[in-house]
Amino acid sequence: MGKKKIFIVGLDEFNKGKLERLPHAEYCEFHGALDFSEIRGVESFDMKALIETATERIRAVTDRPDAIAAYYDFPATDLVPILAERFGTPGPTLESVLKCEHKYWSRLEQQKTIPDNIPRFFAFDPLAENALENIPLLPPYWIKPIKSFRSFLAYRINGPGDYERALPEIREKGDYMTEPFTYLFRTYPLPAEIGQMRETFMAESLLSGAMCTVEGYVYKGEVVIYGVVDSVREQDRSSFTRYEYPSSMPREIQFRMVDVSRRVISGIGLDNSPFNIEFFWDQTHDHVGLLEINPRISQAHTDLFEKVHGISHHAVMIDLALGEKPGPVDGRGRFRVAGHFMLRSFRNGVVRRVPSAEEIESIQKEMPDTVVRVKVRPGMKLSDLHGQDSYSYELAVVYIGGQDQAELLEKYDRCAKELKFEIEGDGSNKV
Repeated sequence: MGKKKIFIVGLDEFNKGKLERLPHAEYCEFHGALDFSEIRGVESFDMKALIETATERIRAVTDRPDAIAAYYDFPATDLVPILAERFGTPGPTLESVLKCEHKYWSRLEQQKTIPDNIPRFFAFDPLAENALENIPLLPPYWIKPIKSFRSFLAYRINGPGDYERALPEIREKGDYMTEPFTYLFRTYPLPAEIGQMRETFMAESLLSGAMCTVEGYVYKGEVVIYGVVDSVREQDRSSFTRYEYPSSMPREIQFRMVDVSRRVISGIGLDNSPFNIEFFWDQTHDHVGLLEINPRISQAHTDLFEKVHGISHHAVMIDLALGEKPGPVDGRGRFRVAGHFMLRSFRNGVVRRVPSAEEIESIQKEMPDTVVRVKVRPGMKLSDLHGQDSYSYELAVVYIGGQDQAELLEKYDRCAKELKFEIEGDGSNKV
């Protein structure tokens, strides 16, 4: 009997390596339904073409795939239920996935089950006349597309000037996510009142405090939480500086987030799917606020789980895609804590130098199991990068393990000093 054939929407080499280190690799083989390069860094998303390309890739290998999965956000997560239904593999429904991914629809659903844990929100058309005046929220608040990832086109509005500065980029890039997302509502049997919305953006009152992400899954209606990851931001900024696992938040706060997660996932009707939910804890007001729900594992956390538990949570994704209940994520890895650090630039410019292979190899010899992934190359203009948040540019990510937080941060400080980037600035901040 041959190995089970697993198809990944958005397969990349880094995560393929993680998949091939799973125990599942003994009886599974991993194929790309779509490559990473087909879902990131592209000028536009042709959803119909992506669906047909993925279908052809799968059929070129087999007419009966055993599982279809994804660990990246739109469009990968949204294509999984479409392809799973087409080939008869386990997976969530498209409607339940879109109830998570469509930010306005998701808030409407959340309002039914966890009204005390969400901000005030309002859908609007940013290009309409008097759009700012018609938003019924007092600054400061956030505006964001009804569909986005990695805080793409999300802006904090403290006053009219912030809105005016954001408008040129909104005009230029606003259709990048909303047009292909709207295609799904036009093509599949989904609620017309959501699919025919003219509003493409949302305004939300601020959530504040410490941030973390709850990682979990739902299998045959049972919601299980297996990890909480801290999301640490740059001082006085909105961009993240690192993800750290396990969370150092008080256990009681984590339990409250787990309770909110169970209620909202059950209410939305998501089933047979991994998920991660981003939360704020406002310590001053002792308030837990839900930022967003993602119906997938966070691939940004895979190395963290591997370092701490000896196995990445890709295992959860694969089990569910095969229609099986995931095993516990509680093994013991080489480290007690792990971090995913992001080296950023907050100014635009042209990359003139990146760390050499020898410099990276020296770091890895000095700190075994440290992984460095450089995201830019010489000659690249930072403003040409795709999928960045609205306030910074990601130059590299560094994955580090330690026995405690102090060791973790000390290792990162050494890495940051040794990883030499040169950016020739043009004098402009990012928004």
